[in-house]
Amino acid sequence: MTEALRHQCEAIKRAYPDADSALIPILHALQDAYGSITPEAVEDAAQLMNLSPAQVEGVTSFYTLFHRQPHGRFHLQVCDNLSCRLRGSDQLLAHLAERWHLEPGAPSRDGLFSLERVECLAACGYAPAAQINLRYYYRLTPEKADRLLAELEDGKEASGERV
Repeated sequence: MTEALRHQCEAIKRAYPDADSALIPILHALQDAYGSITPEAVEDAAQLMNLSPAQVEGVTSFYTLFHRQPHGRFHLQVCDNLSCRLRGSDQLLAHLAERWHLEPGAPSRDGLFSLERVECLAACGYAPAAQINLRYYYRLTPEKADRLLAELEDGKEASGERV
């Protein structure tokens, strides 16, 4: 870990009255620095937080915003829970994989996009739902998704219905 990253993580830790509450923001900082939650990131977080690596692994494996492999600049998470599946998330995932040449779990060749099927985005009333980075999009169709990705590819902010 670089000295600058260590200082950043220590500042995050000091910002919380209960240091244990800093684990998730520290993991986000480490993921940003390393590109994913690497074994080194787990060790660094464990050391910073006075936790065992197993405790850190428990947190990183529970939350879908932590990635074990590098992901694209725009990371698409498509909900695959019952409501979304009934409203077409399977077809949406298949379309995104075929049209945009995305293989779930791996970034695109240009590093711009990555695709992941996730269990639940807590947006059942807006199915099918997806998240691109930290922004939610709902009632997605293949056509709407294509427009969103084309806008992102062109360097524009993605439009569309958001929760």
